[in-house]
Amino acid sequence: MQPIIEVINGVTRHPSYRMKEPVNFVMNPGEQIALVGPNGGGKSRLVDILISRWPLLMNEVKYHFPSSVSDMVCDNIKYLTFRDSYGDADGTFYYQQRWNSQDMEITPVVRDLLPDVQQSELTEKLYALFGVDEMLNKHVVLLSSGEMRKFQIVKTLLANPRVLIVDNPFIGLDSDTRTLLKELFLQLISHFSLQLILVLSKPDDIPDFITHVIPVEDRICGEKQTRAEFLTNCKHGCLHALPEEKIQRLIALENNNETLDTDEIVNLENVTIRYGERTILKDLNWTIKKGEKWALSGENGAGKSTLLSLICADNPQSYTCNISLFGKKRGTGESIWEIKKHIGYVSPEMFRSYSKNLPVIDIVASGLYDTVGLYRRPKPEHLASCEWWLDIFGISDLKDRNFMQLSSGEQRMVLLARAFVKDPDLLILDEPLHGLDNYRCRLVKDIIEAFCLRKDKTLIMVTHYPEELPDSITHSLHIQKN
Repeated sequence: MQPIIEVINGVTRHPSYRMKEPVNFVMNPGEQIALVGPNGGGKSRLVDILISRWPLLMNEVKYHFPSSVSDMVCDNIKYLTFRDSYGDADGTFYYQQRWNSQDMEITPVVRDLLPDVQQSELTEKLYALFGVDEMLNKHVVLLSSGEMRKFQIVKTLLANPRVLIVDNPFIGLDSDTRTLLKELFLQLISHFSLQLILVLSKPDDIPDFITHVIPVEDRICGEKQTRAEFLTNCKHGCLHALPEEKIQRLIALENNNETLDTDEIVNLENVTIRYGERTILKDLNWTIKKGEKWALSGENGAGKSTLLSLICADNPQSYTCNISLFGKKRGTGESIWEIKKHIGYVSPEMFRSYSKNLPVIDIVASGLYDTVGLYRRPKPEHLASCEWWLDIFGISDLKDRNFMQLSSGEQRMVLLARAFVKDPDLLILDEPLHGLDNYRCRLVKDIIEAFCLRKDKTLIMVTHYPEELPDSITHSLHIQKN
């Protein structure tokens, strides 16, 4: 049996992209493989080798795609990452794009971005399997996370590849959508000559249809195991990851912010938000008091991110709504900076706002100035605070690294440190554990727990996984999709 993909003692020519040990990888016909390992463990480097992004010193990657109409590797192997939830036709993005409804006319619809292919049978099958007809006239920026994944998968599969590599396909999805996506993957491998390689950070995300697992850790490609063998040998996560010394340091941190003279942090009265003919939020009433810890939930597309954009003063429609923040009614003369100085915020899409190769310390420092994606040299007196939070998050060694050269999990940790750096009165965490491995999930959860023990700190946290919520949660709000 000839392997589909085979690497024997693979070593990249460029030292910067090497694994610690030579790579040995074999994918045989019929196998569905998961690459599983911690953030920064080398999974992306391994994928780069498999797709021949970097040439090897010797023993080049061997490919065998029987019955394929093309011998080109780029036609037979497609790599799809779901780090990018939203974006326009050419991959550009700007912060607030999803909230700027006035730009809707110039953004593409799904129909515009799907390629025309001659294989009508393949098109019909994919359209039927993924329900594409219902999405064809939707603007891409208004697709839910689940719809966006369907669109990206269909767009990729219309090229009829033999191997599809998918990076973190389940992050950011509610339970029902995760189940649906797993079912769609199963149908894909059942109905098409397609094999999957899933890149995952958490063993819990390994679907049942995966036949083999390759652990990747410390930039070492481990030996291929059956799914059952891997799960049997899998290490269980620790109960706590944040050392007690850091917990006490965080709890004892002196509050340097101005004391808020109001007990009411957020107040929304009969708030309705529409994008074109689509109603996102309808007649929403919500009051958050100082010191409360809220869990915000709802299925993909229900309007959670839109709601947060109102609170963060990013949504232009907020000025037409009856909204009060920190005791001040919107539109009564307060500046956006007066609002933001009390808020620490992180979202799954925020990393896309930092397209320049800036040092990590500068990224964290931008949280002090309430700038997103903009360069501003940190003041010397602020560097100590940035380094303090980098230490709390266990990423001090990344301080001088370029942000864009980090793994997606490392970038996530940096942006979390950015959200905490000003020690905000209101901490808004939109899927804070998005794409993190088990250890880092536990670490961040410990940090959130310790932060919430401090007086008058208010929290809004969004997650699709109830087990990610801190024990300090006092209230919950579930949004129904309109």
